[in-house]
Amino acid sequence: MKWLVCLLSLGLCSMAQAQEVAEDSVASKQKAVEVSVGADIVSQYIWRGMQLGSASIQPTASIGWKGLNLEAFASVGFVDRNDPYEIDFTLSYTIKGFSVGITDYWNTEGDPRYFHYKQDETGHAFEAFVGYDFGILNVSWQTIFAGADGVNKSDKRAFSSYFELNVPFSLWTCEWNGSLGVVPYATSYYDTSGFAVTNVSLRCTKEIPLGRRFKMPIFAEVTANPNAKKFYFVGGITLGI
Repeated sequence: MKWLVCLLSLGLCSMAQAQEVAEDSVASKQKAVEVSVGADIVSQYIWRGMQLGSASIQPTASIGWKGLNLEAFASVGFVDRNDPYEIDFTLSYTIKGFSVGITDYWNTEGDPRYFHYKQDETGHAFEAFVGYDFGILNVSWQTIFAGADGVNKSDKRAFSSYFELNVPFSLWTCEWNGSLGVVPYATSYYDTSGFAVTNVSLRCTKEIPLGRRFKMPIFAEVTANPNAKKFYFVGGITLGI
């Protein structure tokens, strides 16, 4: 009888331990999945040194799992009705600072039909990118390989490319980021006739406390496009969880 009680006790303990392991495994998997949503409200839409719209709302959503990440971005103007509406999707993978991925850019200026992919008519531009984060700075290279690309001096597909260097740092209770972006060769997509610096920018972000638990980041950014001889000053706020 004692042996039976001992066996039952051992069995119950094993079952309890197995259940705890299973629960820990489920919790670990749930923690591995990261979901975020947010939105920026900006005074004007500046991208890689180009003005793409006036005051805009730009919602974002992403889901990540073990380095694999899917992100959605949209931009819609709320002042100028003529601003194009944009939707982008990015699929990327990151491991130890190295990242690679593909982005599908689409806006109504290229073609108002979303599900239309015919070459030279589509509003979609498909871009591949690779980058590395060194901690003190990060670099990335982007190239459009399909869709609504620009043309070069020979009026052929340019495979428009863009290289960017970012340097994040903290100073005066603010988070800063300096960026330098260049287009390596001629393309109508960035309106360049050869190698050109299209983006020199500096952003300052500060978190404003809202009660005891919440903070709202507010940012200001100055951007110069030496190639286009233009200068922009942008302000905005970020909402998100």
